[in-house]
Amino acid sequence: MSPLSYPRLRYLFAGIAVFFAAFMLLRAGFYLFTSEVSTSDGTPASTVLTTLGIGLRFDLRLAILLMLPPALLLVFPRWNALNTRALRWVLRGWLVFAVLAIALVYIVDFGHYAYLGFRVNASVLRFFSDVQISADMVWQSYPVLRLTLIWLVVSAALVWLLIRIEHWTIDHPPVAQSKKLTAGLVALTVVFGVFGFLGRVSNINPLNPVPLRWGDAFFSGDTRLGALGLNPVIFIWDTWNASADRYDLAQVREHAAEIGAYLGVQPALDGDLPRFDRQVPVQPHRLKTRRPPNVIFIHLESLGGVMTSMVGNPLDPTPNLAALAKDSWFLRHFYVPVTGTAKTVWAITTGTPDVARSKSASRNPFLLPQHMILNAFKEHDKIYAIGGSSGWANVKALLQSGIDGLEMYEEGYWKSPNVDVWGISDLDLFKETDALLRARKDRPFIAFIQMADNHPPFTIPANNDGFEKKNLPDEELQKSGFKSNAQYNAVRLLDFNIARFIEMAKASGYYDDTIFIMYGDHNGRISHLPFLPPAYEALTLENLLVPCIIHAPKLIKPHVTDEATNLVDLMPTVAGLLGVEYLNTTMGRDILLPAPEGERAVPLLLREGTFPQLGVATKRFLVRMNADGSQADMHEIDSPTLENVADKYPEEYARLSSLARGLHETARLMLYSNKIEKR
Repeated sequence: MSPLSYPRLRYLFAGIAVFFAAFMLLRAGFYLFTSEVSTSDGTPASTVLTTLGIGLRFDLRLAILLMLPPALLLVFPRWNALNTRALRWVLRGWLVFAVLAIALVYIVDFGHYAYLGFRVNASVLRFFSDVQISADMVWQSYPVLRLTLIWLVVSAALVWLLIRIEHWTIDHPPVAQSKKLTAGLVALTVVFGVFGFLGRVSNINPLNPVPLRWGDAFFSGDTRLGALGLNPVIFIWDTWNASADRYDLAQVREHAAEIGAYLGVQPALDGDLPRFDRQVPVQPHRLKTRRPPNVIFIHLESLGGVMTSMVGNPLDPTPNLAALAKDSWFLRHFYVPVTGTAKTVWAITTGTPDVARSKSASRNPFLLPQHMILNAFKEHDKIYAIGGSSGWANVKALLQSGIDGLEMYEEGYWKSPNVDVWGISDLDLFKETDALLRARKDRPFIAFIQMADNHPPFTIPANNDGFEKKNLPDEELQKSGFKSNAQYNAVRLLDFNIARFIEMAKASGYYDDTIFIMYGDHNGRISHLPFLPPAYEALTLENLLVPCIIHAPKLIKPHVTDEATNLVDLMPTVAGLLGVEYLNTTMGRDILLPAPEGERAVPLLLREGTFPQLGVATKRFLVRMNADGSQADMHEIDSPTLENVADKYPEEYARLSSLARGLHETARLMLYSNKIEKR
């Protein structure tokens, strides 16, 4: 028996088909008459087709979502729109509203793109801040009456078609069918809806089914092509939470000279906005090598410094990292500027702390693509390897839009099986990435390897090269900051896997020519830290203090940097080591160059959200305050007490508190000023 014998299924599928067909026609119209995409200017036809395919998947998602309320009104066994007149009118009312709203969005979208070169999004609401001016502008710029007539006629035609479909399907009496067949067809319908909403049918981790996101449309790095792959209605929803609170321009201007001195540049004005761009030449401290070294950044998931042997954790959970640190350049007081994995990826690639107050900056399409120092490494291939999906937090969009020629390896590429929500195990990720790197002989590479096992659910894979778990009493764990044996063993496994990867690199022949940079992305949840001074726990420094080891014993003499350093400093430092000239437009500074401010100070965000708490740390002090400068204090980090020492060291307090305000507001500005137009 055909599924079309079922009136409700007939109606739902026919409604989805009508909406999807309408969206296809609108997408074709956008491509042909409004978009700036053309194969005649060298854009590959295959890339255009891929982008259109992504857009059609967004269109299908919207069509399914629009028919979801009618599906709910039809699904109940007795009180439903089949036999209740009031619910039938509710169903029709929904369709009238949906069609009018969707048609209006598309009309606005076409005009918005023609006027601004960007698909309509939630920022369109800014025009309601002055209704009179906006209305006058629209009236004088567009054929409002003609567009209104088109809107109403097209909407009426679509509503008429949907009502006719209603008569052709659900108004006919159903034919009795077996319960098993009915249940099977309903199940298939649900499966269709789920996959249609996800926008993909392959490379899906059942434990973490990442749906198609707006960032996928920007896979090519071309903003024009990205616009072609968007759906305006879904894009409005996706950008709804993008913060309109950008930066305090008055504060940026007030501190511009001070921040310019901190960055070693005379600020320039771009309209009203100070800019801190500086062209950094090849440094005298560059490494003298026969060819540019490889660089491997290893992202140590949820590994705070307090969980490591290097900071003196009593359980000695990371002996392998500690041994590496002794044979490396070890940054003893190294901080991430903000806690969070996506924010760490943002900071290390862009050089700007992710101080966005609404979610992470990578989720905000108005900030992409970003200028990246990484593109100045012309001789290096660029590789990013992650065991799961890179679609979370739209990190994939950040990386692919900003890094030229990036090779992305993620879920769906790997031969190893997924072990949990985060994809394949870290050990398998290292083994398969090692095979990729071992095969590269002709060109140096810069590779990012993002670990994930040290994250709930703290999976210990069956194939782990002989790693053995330990179980300790809760009291012993808590004295060392661990909340559970699962967390403790996850940190031990991370340490074990790092040692295994170093062994692989040696066996594969690229160890001697490679700089390995291992850094924590933030700290995991801890119990308490009785083995450290109280500032780490009470002032939340433990969230941001992470290990950083630069390991290249054949290239860099082992030593320790005791001054405070920051994640945003890593890329400029690597550029200095490799003798790369680059344009720096953001916050990072080469650690090997003297700090103009004296004792090196680094920006921190101690509390996120609408009312953030910001700070600045040096080796000795932490200054913290609310974003408006209120409730400011200063503490000695390694003091056995939590005394506010602002009055005891007034000059240092004045210097650091001013830097804290200036660096924070300048970082907020740089989220926007570092955006580039990439064609």
